[in-house]
Amino acid sequence: MAIPAAAAAAYRAAAQIATPQASSGIVPADVQGGNFSDFLSGAIKDSINTMRQGEHSASQQVQGKANLVDVVQSVNAAELTLDTVVAVRDKVVAAYQSIMNMPI
Repeated sequence: MAIPAAAAAAYRAAAQIATPQASSGIVPADVQGGNFSDFLSGAIKDSINTMRQGEHSASQQVQGKANLVDVVQSVNAAELTLDTVVAVRDKVVAAYQSIMNMPI
């Protein structure tokens, strides 16, 4: 059973991944020179960086070198990213299973 707030946060995080940022290397598919694989690899790299930043800030807090508010924000962003990645993975697996069950 999914918590509605967590689901809403996951959708919000997915929407932020889909919108290009000025400092982000993600290029939408409809922009010349961009394609889906570039978008997907950029989203994956951004997810990995968010997770690493959350881990790094948590380790800094353990050492007493980080602000608690910053740590909570970083860990929350990492948790939302993980929820989004899991939701996308589940959709991909469901689509694959649906395709495999189609009659030829």
